[in-house]
Amino acid sequence: MKDLKEFDISFIGLKEGIHQFEYTIDKKFFDFFNYDEFYDSNVKVELSFLKNTTIFELDFAFSGWVEVACDVTTELFHQPIETDIHLVVKFGDEFNDENEELLIIPFSENKINVAQYIYEAIVLSVPLKRVHPGVIDGSLHSEVLEKLKELEIKEEEEQEENKTKENDPRWNKLRNIQIEKNKSNGTS
Repeated sequence: MKDLKEFDISFIGLKEGIHQFEYTIDKKFFDFFNYDEFYDSNVKVELSFLKNTTIFELDFAFSGWVEVACDVTTELFHQPIETDIHLVVKFGDEFNDENEELLIIPFSENKINVAQYIYEAIVLSVPLKRVHPGVIDGSLHSEVLEKLKELEIKEEEEQEENKTKENDPRWNKLRNIQIEKNKSNGTS
């Protein structure tokens, strides 16, 4: 990740204690990961880096938005991002990131790049179903919503037709035959 050097934290030169880092994540950041579901973004990341002799604790706090397309109308909107993650970094014989809350880095390392963790946290904080707030509160007007409303009316008409069929007297006579048959067999 040579293009994401600004996300390198060189911990060799840091004193023990808490260190603060801030990042602003925009569309170019996601371009490095070839992620094209966000049309734009503005996410502020505050990182609290606690350095101890044998362990590091990283606390990320995310706030901002990413611009995504609504799954209902395809209209673009700003999806709020509010999340945080905690990561513990320990030293070991070889690199291991199998556990999402624990990272093991080799003793020979002198820096850690946090770009991947920022990327994953933002992508995973976006809901699977993305619905424009205007769809939810009824304030959005679009051709797609109008078409959906037209189709919705047809569905209601079909339900009314089904109710009419249920009230058809020929069906009632058949139901009566079934009820009489059950009564004669001793079941109800």
